[in-house]
Amino acid sequence: MDLVEEIPLSNGLVVEVWDDSRPIADDTTKVSIYLKVNVEVKPEYFAGPEHFEEVERIFGREICFEYRIERTFVSNREKESFFEELLEDFKKNSMPYLAMPKFPAGFAMSKYMDIQKRHYRYYHPVLAESTMVSTSFDDGSGRK
Repeated sequence: MDLVEEIPLSNGLVVEVWDDSRPIADDTTKVSIYLKVNVEVKPEYFAGPEHFEEVERIFGREICFEYRIERTFVSNREKESFFEELLEDFKKNSMPYLAMPKFPAGFAMSKYMDIQKRHYRYYHPVLAESTMVSTSFDDGSGRK
């Protein structure tokens, strides 16, 4: 994967544009654009400090917005122009959303809401083990 461009946004974020294209056959390519925006997790994005602390505990001080655009079976002769066309469409249609002043806070809050809604995705056996209650008991027979 090759870094193609870094695009600074008006809200201080930076969009990283990566080319993840690869050949499929002798004459065709899978054109793949990977876009990444790192968003710092800040306490002021949340309703309370416990929300911030939960997001920070799970994701760290930075969360990552990722987006992929892919097209398969693109002729090798057209892969560069196709890549540029897909990237221009993204810049025109999606970058204004990412550049909005409220995007970082909204994205951070969406991560908090996902933790609340889908807590099982963030389950960590090592952490849970220390808080689990044992279901075994000793009945005095020496058996386990």
